[in-house]
Amino acid sequence: MEREQAAETAELQREQKQRAEVLARIQDKIKAQRREVSSLKQDEKRLGKLLDGLSRLPPPRKPAKPKPAPKPVPEVAGKPSAERPPVTTAKPSETPVSEPVTGKAEEAANDSVPSIAFGELKGKLKWPVRGELVGRFGAPRADGGTQWKGVFIRVASGDVRAVAAGRVVYADWLRGFGNLVIVDHGDGYMTVYGNNEALYKPAGTSVRAGDPIASIGASGGSEESGLYFEIRHHGQAQDPAKWVGSR
Repeated sequence: MEREQAAETAELQREQKQRAEVLARIQDKIKAQRREVSSLKQDEKRLGKLLDGLSRLPPPRKPAKPKPAPKPVPEVAGKPSAERPPVTTAKPSETPVSEPVTGKAEEAANDSVPSIAFGELKGKLKWPVRGELVGRFGAPRADGGTQWKGVFIRVASGDVRAVAAGRVVYADWLRGFGNLVIVDHGDGYMTVYGNNEALYKPAGTSVRAGDPIASIGASGGSEESGLYFEIRHHGQAQDPAKWVGSR
C-alpha cells in the first residue's frame, strides 16, 4: 500500500508539473500578444500624429518664375551620382500571422488618371501597385487589437506609383511603417505608402498620377514583401477599395 501510494503521489506530481509547464507557455504567448497589440496601437498613434501635423503645414509658395531644368551632374570617379535614397530595412517579425487574401489589385496607377480635385476621383483611381490584396478595410487584423485602416498589397518587387497628382510631404523612416511616403493631394486628402525598400522622391516634390515614388520592400517589420496603402481625409481613414474603379 505504501508503494502504491508513493507511485500515485509521484504520478500526481508529474501531472502537476506538466500542467504548470503548459500554463507557463500559455501565459508567455498571452504576454507576447499583448506586447504586439500595444506596439501596433502605438504605431497607429504615431502615424495619426504625423498626418495631423502634416495637415497643418501651409501650402508651398509658388515661385514667381519657373526654374530652369538643372544641368546633369557628371559622375566623379569613386563617387557615382545617386538618384535614389539608400535602402533601409528592418528585421521581420519572428512570429508571422496569416491574413486572408481578399482580392487582387489588377491595374496600377498611370497618367490616365485625370488631373482633377482628389475628391472627384472616387471610383476612378487605380492601385499604386499590382498584386494580392491582403486584409479588409475595417476588419480586425489577424494579430489582434486593431482594425485595418488601409490594405496590404502583396507583391515581390516593382515600383510604387502615386495614385494621383499631389505633393510629397513626407519621405522618411517611421517606426512600424518602415520607409514611408505620404502624398498630399489637397482639400485634406492624403495617401500613405508604407514598408518600402527605397524612396525615390524627397519631401516637397510634386508628383503626377503614375509617377514612381518608391520601390517595393519589407521594411518596418513587415513579414513579407509588399506595400501598405492608406487613403486619409482630414485624418480619417477611407476604404481604398471604394476609391478604385472597377475594370
